[in-house]
Amino acid sequence: MSDADLLFKALADRGRRKLMDRLHANDGQTLGQLCRHLDMTRQGVTQHLAVLEAANLVVVTWRGREKLHFLNPVPLQEIYDRWIRKFERPRLAALRDLKRRLEGDPKG
Repeated sequence: MSDADLLFKALADRGRRKLMDRLHANDGQTLGQLCRHLDMTRQGVTQHLAVLEAANLVVVTWRGREKLHFLNPVPLQEIYDRWIRKFERPRLAALRDLKRRLEGDPKG
């Protein structure tokens, strides 16, 4: 499976997106800390974290005996660069032009 396939597979699941939201809100959490805020079993969270790690969306570091999970935004930026950014400029220009026309601006 390609890196892009792993990434989109990881993002496709609502539970994994919730985990990413929790890490975005408070990065560097242990498994126990993540489990407290989610309506999932410990095993379920562990499985979701494994998928996120395989997609490089979560990286792990050890602090003594604690395994800390951190969100890695780089793959998300790569998605943005490849799939989203190229559509952004024309859309924003169209919205600007529409705003000008609706407001009666002669430039629009």
